[in-house]
Amino acid sequence: MRRVIISGGGTGGHIYPAVTIAEAIKATEPTEILYIGSKQGLENTLIPKLGYEFMTLDVRGLERKLSVHNIVTLCKTAGSLFGAERIIRKFKPHVVIGTGGFVCGPVLLAASLSGIPTLIQEQNVIPGVTNMVLARFVNRIALGYEEAEKRFKQKNKLVVTGNPVRKDILTVSRKDGLAFLGFDPDKFTLVAAGGSRGARSINTAMIPVHEHFKDAGDIQILHITGDHEYDRVTKLLDGVSGQGFYGKGSRIIPYSHHMPEVLAAADLVVYRAGAVGLAELAARGLPSILIPYPYAAEDHQRYNAQAFVMSGAARMILDKLLTGQDLLEEIIHLKEERLLLQKMATAALSIGRSDAAQVIANMALELAAKSKYAKR
Repeated sequence: MRRVIISGGGTGGHIYPAVTIAEAIKATEPTEILYIGSKQGLENTLIPKLGYEFMTLDVRGLERKLSVHNIVTLCKTAGSLFGAERIIRKFKPHVVIGTGGFVCGPVLLAASLSGIPTLIQEQNVIPGVTNMVLARFVNRIALGYEEAEKRFKQKNKLVVTGNPVRKDILTVSRKDGLAFLGFDPDKFTLVAAGGSRGARSINTAMIPVHEHFKDAGDIQILHITGDHEYDRVTKLLDGVSGQGFYGKGSRIIPYSHHMPEVLAAADLVVYRAGAVGLAELAARGLPSILIPYPYAAEDHQRYNAQAFVMSGAARMILDKLLTGQDLLEEIIHLKEERLLLQKMATAALSIGRSDAAQVIANMALELAAKSKYAKR
């Protein structure tokens, strides 16, 4: 049986690709998987619930420049490298995989120094600081975007795989998605979402959109505000019911645990430009209006969005330029131009790699077969 360590944390953008890769590995070969995360990240609660063996390291984030903060952080967390080495020595993994976030730094570095095969998966066009450092040490680098190749000097290690997408994103039909939401299959479906915490700029810009389409009979809107924004949004709109219904066909909700069904129902999506979300849009071939999060490290969401815009799969409105009127005009234009919308859908599908998780899993298992522990 293969033994695999996977590490990645802090946000869902690092955790969900890790879980998807883990599932692909388990489906390919009998595998014992250990997930290493941080005590502070989302993985600390999510991963144990999914049934994976889970251990933590105490790590802190580094800035992208030389600073006193970095020096202090390195001094405080130097022990995490030794902690990772102890875990690796005890678990004896055949391969170690990192999907980004500060916690995977010491884990992948310790594995590399121990002579264990290593692989990192970079989701964004602009690589994270941890993966940029680790690139010098690991055996393979799986890229979500071809545009990221120029950011790495280690060309012989690079493989463009696309970003892993959960299987259920692909398997839910449009019919089932609409039925789950209780939506009319004959109406145009718009989905707007800004992540689990919500995006205030998107939510504010959606107010004129709801008001314009309130009495329209040919469109239905699902607006996912985020938990912290729901009350504000519903107060700004006059006439939202206790269940979040507004007008003839719109619904406003704080959060959804059923994004496969939500995306299956959509004709057009208003979204941030996180790598995981974009991979899901591409896998389903969904046209989108992207509003990149302006405070993402190195403005990487804007570069992610640009890759979709350049391919013809999306329109982009910068957060600082976003207004309700501009968003409304873009939605009306795409809703009426169905041929353009179809071209955007085709372009989105051309970007997507539905087999990304399996490709990465196969690469990892190939590395595992060469491990010093594989012969024992």
